[in-house]
Amino acid sequence: MDLKRNFEADKLGENELKILKDFTKKCRGDILKMTTIASSGHPGGSMSSIDIYAVLYGFCNIDPKNPFKPERDRIIVSHGHTSPGVYSALGNYGFFDVEDAIISFRTAGYPFEGHIEKTVPGVEWDTGNLGQGLSAACAFALASKLHGYDNHVYCVMGDGEQAKGQIGEARRFAVKYKLNNLTVIVDKNGLQIGGKTVDVMPDNIEENFKADGFHVITINGHDFNEIYAAIKQSHSINSPVAIIANTVMGKGVSFMENQAKFHGATLNIEDCKKALAELGEKDDLDEIIAKKKAGFSIKPLSKRNNNFLVLKDEGKKIVYTREKNTDNRSAFGNALADIANTYKEKNGEQKNLPFAVFDCDLEGSVKTGAFRKAFPDNFFESGIEEHNTAVISGALSTDNILTFFADFGVFGVDETYNQQRLNDINHTNLKVVCTHCGIDVGEDGKTHQCIDYFGLLNSTFGFKVILPADPNQTDRVTRYIAQNEGNFGVIMGRSIIPVILDENGKPFFGENYAFKYGKMDLIRDGKDVAIISTGNMLPHALKGWEMLKKEGISAMLLNVSCPSDIDVQDLKLAAKTGLIVTIEDHNVKTGVGTSIGSMLAENGISVKFRKMGAKFYSSSGKPEDLYKLAGLSPEDLYNFVKKEI
Repeated sequence: MDLKRNFEADKLGENELKILKDFTKKCRGDILKMTTIASSGHPGGSMSSIDIYAVLYGFCNIDPKNPFKPERDRIIVSHGHTSPGVYSALGNYGFFDVEDAIISFRTAGYPFEGHIEKTVPGVEWDTGNLGQGLSAACAFALASKLHGYDNHVYCVMGDGEQAKGQIGEARRFAVKYKLNNLTVIVDKNGLQIGGKTVDVMPDNIEENFKADGFHVITINGHDFNEIYAAIKQSHSINSPVAIIANTVMGKGVSFMENQAKFHGATLNIEDCKKALAELGEKDDLDEIIAKKKAGFSIKPLSKRNNNFLVLKDEGKKIVYTREKNTDNRSAFGNALADIANTYKEKNGEQKNLPFAVFDCDLEGSVKTGAFRKAFPDNFFESGIEEHNTAVISGALSTDNILTFFADFGVFGVDETYNQQRLNDINHTNLKVVCTHCGIDVGEDGKTHQCIDYFGLLNSTFGFKVILPADPNQTDRVTRYIAQNEGNFGVIMGRSIIPVILDENGKPFFGENYAFKYGKMDLIRDGKDVAIISTGNMLPHALKGWEMLKKEGISAMLLNVSCPSDIDVQDLKLAAKTGLIVTIEDHNVKTGVGTSIGSMLAENGISVKFRKMGAKFYSSSGKPEDLYKLAGLSPEDLYNFVKKEI
């Protein structure tokens, strides 16, 4: 199609208007075919948004022949259920064969899912549960600033989702960080599943955007001239812009217009034929259905490659001695600052450092202050807005920015589990570092004692959980995750803990220690029992080991820092003792012990096996007192092992 990209023209000409009119008529027909053949989908919102999609995908700086070029514009669709509209627009613009989307929509084993999926060229972020898109759009707008790209980011949203709190968080972030390369377009069709949006939950969309600092433009969302002019105008405004597009649910088919039921109800074959006739579009339903029943294949899609930054130089390892006890979180902060400084030294005084660290008003507690002081332009204080921050940090990590999100466990894992799950679905490269985990949080009490960090993150398919045992291992782990792709959850407590020493009194994780993901650390050898400890429980387990030694009990002490992927050979070594006891600062039902028990059974390893962990929510108090209440003190471990032996 002969359309000028990057909104070069001052306004639309007659030729462009005719192209858009014919294009959207074809797309509306494809939307109906797609959803009717699948007997599933969301035609109403797709038809109210399609005129917006036609202008955006037709005129922004994207290329169907090179859909993943780094400096492209980004279009984030927050109301991902309008996938039929997105697929019809992209397909008809040449990103793929639209007939493939029509025949395979919502079919098992094919990429054209019910909610948009970024394996489809032109789709930038998987969305589905509403309220996520603006956060992702903020991330891509921020990435462009960090990279120095002269491009633009668009976020198309529904009106019903505007009631979600995360959108308010994202609005404020966009204004605070002056994302004037961000334009929001809200499809305001006034309807959702439950009926009129004003009845389901009143929400003054325009005033909310204005109150947070957006420039607001209101248009007719079915007038191509108004859509084009508003988008072009947004490029010259020095603030984030929100375009409120008044639209009609089911636009284009008389008996579908302004009918809330068509949010998620499809037409039957007979009604679809009537709708196609009204649109003046080809009725090939019977032909497509027959082809689908006979078996079909689709053409390969352009493949997206990961655009992840991983470091080649780990920096200078910091070794903490027995005289230099500290907390793991401080060791993390020191390593983080060193990694960034090393990168800067190796790569010169480049203006755009490809690093980002996100904080939610906890800089002093999660120990990111040294990084902020050295690299203020790469430190993003997001305030008490964890949901938005989790998505921004995740999306940013996919755009060649090494991204860390540091938070307390109850906020970075518990509160934002949905967002971390979406990061996992989107195959991000996020480094989540959670401090203040476990009963070790102590005096703050049960609301702040995250004891389900592993159980939650381990229920994703991509997150790798690492629990460093002391400051030295924390230092190595921090450097490791910066050098390796993928999502990591690094978990640590709050307290100052002693440096773990070997039997010669030297740091076990010292100068010559190399962290190997998945391997257990043999802290002490023994033959009567194998005690497997995790994270900040290791110093307590070591005290229990010493008590057992005095009783003449030869205990093997193992540290498992990578419970997501345990080396079976290490388990076999532990099983040779005849008794394995796990101890952890975690819910005993869903923790490392349960994972180890499953592995023992699955691998046919026969051994007596027992678990120690949190069995109830604790209270406020000093960590050592709370461990006693929970039955997790060194004395409890000693007594437990003696009884089992």
